[in-house]
Amino acid sequence: MTEELTPRQAAQRIGATTRTVQRWIASGRLPARRVGGRWRVASDAIDAFTRGGKGAASGPEAGPAPEPAPAPATPVRTLFIANRGEIASRITRTCERLGIRAVVPLTEGPDALDLLDIEAVVAAARAAGADALHPGFGFLAENADFAQAVIRAGIRWVGPPPEAIRAMGDKAEARRLAASLGIPILPGYDDADQSDRALVAAATVVGFPLLVKPAAGGGGKGMRTVRRPEAFPDAIRASRREAMVAFGDDRLILERLVVGARHVEIQVLFDADGNGIELGERDCSIQRRHQKILEETPSPAVDNTLRRQLGEWSLTLAHAVGYVSAGTCEFLLDGRGRATFLEMNTRLQVEHPVTELVTGRDLVADQLRIAADEALPTGAAGAAGTATHGAPGGHAVEVRLYAEDADHGFLPATGRIEALRWPAADGIRVDAGIALGDEIGGRFDPMLAKIIAWGPDRPAAFDRLRRALDETLVLGVVTNLRFLRWLVRQPVVLAGDARTDVLQRIWPPDHWSDATSIPDEAWIEAARALLGDPSTLDATDPWAGGWRLNSPRSVRLESDGAMRSVAIGPVVAASGVGHVTVRAGDVVHLDLAGRSVAFQLAPPPDVDGAARAAAARGATGTTGVAEVVAPMPGAVL
Repeated sequence: MTEELTPRQAAQRIGATTRTVQRWIASGRLPARRVGGRWRVASDAIDAFTRGGKGAASGPEAGPAPEPAPAPATPVRTLFIANRGEIASRITRTCERLGIRAVVPLTEGPDALDLLDIEAVVAAARAAGADALHPGFGFLAENADFAQAVIRAGIRWVGPPPEAIRAMGDKAEARRLAASLGIPILPGYDDADQSDRALVAAATVVGFPLLVKPAAGGGGKGMRTVRRPEAFPDAIRASRREAMVAFGDDRLILERLVVGARHVEIQVLFDADGNGIELGERDCSIQRRHQKILEETPSPAVDNTLRRQLGEWSLTLAHAVGYVSAGTCEFLLDGRGRATFLEMNTRLQVEHPVTELVTGRDLVADQLRIAADEALPTGAAGAAGTATHGAPGGHAVEVRLYAEDADHGFLPATGRIEALRWPAADGIRVDAGIALGDEIGGRFDPMLAKIIAWGPDRPAAFDRLRRALDETLVLGVVTNLRFLRWLVRQPVVLAGDARTDVLQRIWPPDHWSDATSIPDEAWIEAARALLGDPSTLDATDPWAGGWRLNSPRSVRLESDGAMRSVAIGPVVAASGVGHVTVRAGDVVHLDLAGRSVAFQLAPPPDVDGAARAAAARGATGTTGVAEVVAPMPGAVL
């Protein structure tokens, strides 16, 4: 008698893993059908599959041997988090709630673990006694070889199968797969011929403006916008060079540039039995250099019809590659609201908290349960035969707090956290990776935290976010906090009309340099913090505290490359509310509308300093020797 078995039952019958069976189903090698949103495999089909030499014990036709089963289908006990910072803290919180022991490796100091060394990370996870590993995002999170190494070590991989990572990590293959499934893609070029001649010929067909993108890339690395044919050869050379350094693969694809596009993505979850759900969309249109800054859900640009279509496409695509765990399918919307597939991220996204706030789910907990071979609960069947999430509850919006200087080209910033205050209010969530006293260096991504607000509707969520940002304080390192406070008050953002190119059009505003100049009272407050109140000075030292003959106390200060003499009068009690300041050694950090501004005593003038100043101004009579100072760490290529 023919039975219908789940992929897990089929795997036990064949002697393979559940994920291997699911991949066979996804590729069409093992016949199966959908019943109530779940895959079912007929027992006679399984027997025929095995007899035909295509099963787990088959010969060369079967392809790669199945992965050894990692751990029994039991809950995760010890989770190794192959990451650091904010995402490591966030995963740890879920582990603590679920009673799972979390192990976060050291990434600073003599015993630091190199999070890009596959062998070292796997060895560290085994030494920690971990039965599962979560890669977070960044580093090796989307490295199929890493996932393979973790599984072979007998450790459960909290993520999609290596084959799915490879399929979606190759942008050229992902484009071709999407097109074969009837999912619209942008006009472009993704062929194997990577010669300059082929790319130049393809560019004339695709048309300008266009994007040059690494086929193996992500995160905007190596991406170039080309608006004129004469700039194309230099762009492909630069993109190839950066792609090889970042990904070890210099293959490129071309895509037509959608000017003024919206960037919308769909969150999906799949279990090892092939059951999938989609959890609505996120709008990530506000970006800088292809890096997201603000994300929200639901998107103000997506109606119910488009939402269903994007969800169906995402489920179809993920199912086609045998996807397991959390993933995100990304799309672009043009000016008329037409959607085209962009890429799939085979990991947990930075912006996943907004989805969690409107769905009430913990996506990390979902990932851990899926890794433990638990099945997802099914809901109403969607058009792709998988469950779809119901109507989202309310609205959520997130901004990323970076250690970077928005006033100077968003250059990365370093320093020590000398003062820290997070907002605490209803509807506010802070996912932070920093604490008071932490040193922020230049080795890692500059993201410090995410500040997320939920509200019953979009205006309420933005109102809460504005107040939360106003309450946030970080001193000791320059952050983009002042920029974020400005951003969430812009009419185009509040109206929900932002596109991927909006910051190019509105930042910086014409008045920004005047509005953010250091006011006189800030100089005076910093001087007082450095020198002390006259009433507390040592009376036995008449020269202390900037004493001057027949004139007010004064001192020469330096801040943000500017120097000035500051006269310090008596403290006036009615002068109003001052700025928050903190002194760290010989430096005073002052909060200026969200920006940490450092003040220190200016060095006395000397001959060398005068010579450098003269050389900088091009004065005659100098030796012609000038200092070239890099604004950020880097390598000379």
